[in-house]
Amino acid sequence: MSVLETINSPADLKRLTKAELPLLAEEIRKRIVDVVSRNGGHLASSLGAVELTIALHYVFDTPHDKILWDVGHQAYAHKLLTGRRDAFGTLRQYEGLSGFTKRSESPHDAFTTGHSSTSISAGLGIACAKRLKKDPGKVISIIGDGSMTAGIAYEGLNQAGALHKDENMIVVLNDNDMSISRNVGALSSFLSRTFSGKSLQGFRREFGEFLKSVPKIGDDIYQLAKRSEESFKTFVTPGMLFEAFNFDYFGPINGHRLNHLIDILSNIKTLNEPVLLHVTTKKGKGYAPAEKNPVYFHGVGCFEVKTGNCIKKGVAVPSYTEVFGEAMVALAEKDSRIVAVTAAMPEGTGLARFADAFPERFFDVGIAEQHGVTFAAGLATEGYRPVVAIYSTFLQRAYDQILHDVCLEALPVIFAIDRGGIVGEDGATHHGLFDLSFLRSLPNMVLMAPKDENELRRMLVTALDHNGPIALRYPRGTATGVALEEPMRPIPIGRAEVLEEGDDVLILAVGRTVQDAREACSLLAGENVAATVVNCRFVKPLDIDSIAALVRKVPRVVSVEENVRQGGFGSAVLEGLNDVGVSGFQMVRVGVRDRFVAHGSQKILREKHGIDARGIISAVRQVLRRSPPGQA
Repeated sequence: MSVLETINSPADLKRLTKAELPLLAEEIRKRIVDVVSRNGGHLASSLGAVELTIALHYVFDTPHDKILWDVGHQAYAHKLLTGRRDAFGTLRQYEGLSGFTKRSESPHDAFTTGHSSTSISAGLGIACAKRLKKDPGKVISIIGDGSMTAGIAYEGLNQAGALHKDENMIVVLNDNDMSISRNVGALSSFLSRTFSGKSLQGFRREFGEFLKSVPKIGDDIYQLAKRSEESFKTFVTPGMLFEAFNFDYFGPINGHRLNHLIDILSNIKTLNEPVLLHVTTKKGKGYAPAEKNPVYFHGVGCFEVKTGNCIKKGVAVPSYTEVFGEAMVALAEKDSRIVAVTAAMPEGTGLARFADAFPERFFDVGIAEQHGVTFAAGLATEGYRPVVAIYSTFLQRAYDQILHDVCLEALPVIFAIDRGGIVGEDGATHHGLFDLSFLRSLPNMVLMAPKDENELRRMLVTALDHNGPIALRYPRGTATGVALEEPMRPIPIGRAEVLEEGDDVLILAVGRTVQDAREACSLLAGENVAATVVNCRFVKPLDIDSIAALVRKVPRVVSVEENVRQGGFGSAVLEGLNDVGVSGFQMVRVGVRDRFVAHGSQKILREKHGIDARGIISAVRQVLRRSPPGQA
């Protein structure tokens, strides 16, 4: 029996000797690599945090002590040590374990996560609650250095520092010099500031000579500095930042030395004040391909364990993200006004090639979507055409900036919203199911979604030509494989197109669902049901005149969107028809009902929520059964 097979809870871990722990770390890594190679997932981050996870559970007592994993993507070892070893093979599968921490999954998961930089704020809230309840349990928030680029992390530190001695809280800064891609910005440089023994000695000698040269008091100051070795190190390392927040700073220490980690954590456990422990780790540790390419293995699909090579499936059709990235480069070659902005995801948003081709026109703002949007607004005031490429789920964090800093003054900022709709195995925290609803309510905003990759390119041109806020949202995954037109031509704003004509039912679709609507139309033809299929293209402004004319002709309507139904595309259609006085029709809206969508493959989830051809056919049958009076 392996060591890992004996661990069913953290209590079992504590029975091991320290000498057994390195073997356990090795077995955990092997298990993580094996499962992620088959299921996909966040590999490199979890591999880098294995020793840290073991040490935390060896020293602290969850669930009484609360361990919060920022983002949750580095918590696979945590899952293996907290009673989920046997279920670990279901990771990220439909009805299996979540790829992030989830309170409903285990009492050892103190907070449900998925987005970055929340652990300090949530941990402080839990620590305050424990104080009010006179609960002596510890709260430990583990946050990656990439997550420290987000403002909310400092808001949490600021409050914790103000409360200072009152809160029993430990923050562990897991410093691997990475978020998803390499960290950016002045803060990253500061956090990674380390000194070799030789350089530190040289700095000390020069600084000492300077102190001694100060008239009358110099020698006394020098002797004091020599006696304050730890204070000196704090002054020249990141400790000075955290000490300014009234945290006791320890580090940086090697996050892979288990014995040292356990000793340090055991000592820190006895302190009753805010503490920040700075540990340095290697992303992808223990699996050579992930160590070599931590960006690729941050979030990876299925791969061969032996080589690390991706297991490719199906035809080599580019993804929507890749098509967007190529189009950006092609357009930027002809228009020097085009600049690109992303939030720590140049690879994920398809902008890596743009960054290489136009480094001075590419801006990675770090995990700081709010700042990124307002930064883009500033660029727009000076005549540039900023394209802000952000996943739908992360754009939610910048809603006020879109409204206040972009839409209020109608600035020409283009929002390229990747991962619109159901994203799959990352689950509820990552599905982009709200953007159609939260963007279409904003004055001055134009909102569109392409039916295929060729239309995506055309919409990008449309956006760049438009002199105001405009957003295009497109899905995760492989595109349709249609031919790409040259040159790229704009689309008239607010203009829909009729793709199929029939007198029995009217199907109004937007974005990716247009392909499902056409498939449903073909299948319905076999049942002698003739459908009109409309690619609406624009959620705002809606082509309501064309839609109203079609509804008057075919008053049995199905709207289709990969978005929540509340306030989404179907709602826009109903509002528009009411505004122009159209009545006497029946309508069924296909979309996600009032609930969060779990994790699982896109195919399974679309089928479960009726957002596929079969779901559309079911909606058509429903609307035909309740046709308006006097209609066939």
